[in-house]
Amino acid sequence: MSPWILWSALSGTARLSTVLQILLYLPLTLATLSVPAFLLLSLLLSTHSLIHGTMILFWGSEALSVMQVPMHPFLLLVSFNAFSASVHPYLTTAVSWWGKLLTFFGPSYVALEGLSSLLCVQRAGQLGRELADEAESYQLSILVASAAAYVVAAWWIAVAYPAAASSPLSATLLGVALTAFVFLTFIGFRMRRTNIIESSGLALFLAYNVWLCGANQTTFSDAGSPYAPLLSNIMPHLQTLVNFITNTLPKPVLVALFYRLTVLHFASRILPTIGADSWESEDGVDGGWDGRPTSIMTKVLLTYRQLIFVMVYSHLLLLNPSSQIWWRWANIFFTLLLWSVELGVSADDADMPMKWKVD
Repeated sequence: MSPWILWSALSGTARLSTVLQILLYLPLTLATLSVPAFLLLSLLLSTHSLIHGTMILFWGSEALSVMQVPMHPFLLLVSFNAFSASVHPYLTTAVSWWGKLLTFFGPSYVALEGLSSLLCVQRAGQLGRELADEAESYQLSILVASAAAYVVAAWWIAVAYPAAASSPLSATLLGVALTAFVFLTFIGFRMRRTNIIESSGLALFLAYNVWLCGANQTTFSDAGSPYAPLLSNIMPHLQTLVNFITNTLPKPVLVALFYRLTVLHFASRILPTIGADSWESEDGVDGGWDGRPTSIMTKVLLTYRQLIFVMVYSHLLLLNPSSQIWWRWANIFFTLLLWSVELGVSADDADMPMKWKVD
């Protein structure tokens, strides 16, 4: 077998191990110790991720993915040992400020998720329009796919409605959000500034957030769920781990984390194509986008994606179910507001050839 294949498999396994360790260690610390211990582990993991990303930026070797694997168990042991006895006041102050910093950046996570979702659905609308322009045979498939997306979104909202609209205020917010979405959709169609792919994508985004509003109330796992002490025997040890993963890992948080990181990743890929002049090719000036400021932003986001992963996950774990619900509603209305502003601002350019719009 080729050494390159073996090394690729090893580095891929190391990256997967890193993700799984972070996913497990943070809620494990929160469930078994305390919030300060959890914040200490989050701070240590974030510091390590910052150093790791900087080394990738200047070195760029795949060996770093393998070399960092033992660091996460070590940092977990450091956090457990630090809070096994009396805690130094400086350490308490540091984790307290880290918790405040995570909370302070909370609105930015919501804003980035909404903006990234809007960029992704607009990119999908652009690609759909390009396919329809190339061949009429794609038009029927696009119409069927968009209709299916509308149906799935409507069904998803109907299923989530009993849990999501559990209070008069939540029911009112849901009604306002749906009305605003339909209103903006018809305005976009009338102004010819959007298409059914973009609208159906936003419908799915709306349904996803409505579902999470209900899921956070009904299925959010308590971080203090009972767990059995780890025994020396391997079978009870594995059974305890399985019980912990099944009962303690916050499943709605994992869904929100996966979605948020996914749309951020796709949005970072889309950013370099925004703002291209009409005479530029798809690949940018001189065959690339490296000279654009958005390309620098994309490189930074991808280089420090592990740091973003740790911070976003830590912030989601800190939120209680009620806070998660209200951040979901904020995300919905922020995204709808962005869409309305974008439709209004671009209306005056309706006659210009723009790839992000439907002429």
